[in-house]
Amino acid sequence: MAAIDKSDPSKDYVWDGADEDDRPFSKQELTAGLEAYRKSRGRPAGSGKKEAVAIRLDHEVLEVFRNSGPGWQTRINEVLLEWVKRNR
Repeated sequence: MAAIDKSDPSKDYVWDGADEDDRPFSKQELTAGLEAYRKSRGRPAGSGKKEAVAIRLDHEVLEVFRNSGPGWQTRINEVLLEWVKRNR
């Protein structure tokens, strides 16, 4: 980056080949970087098998699951799946 800081802002930057860290990105590298950045943003992709619903649960139930740490909603889902398997 020091090479860019020293360059004349009124002219295009020309890489001297001395330091690989100062090499400008190619069009393919820029495109790949932008695509990776876009994919890394937002929520992770889900399984496609779940549906968002509003459900009313007792305060005690929520407190126990929330206090068990991250993933508490997944654990509620696992408990409900076990109930479904036993009661089919």
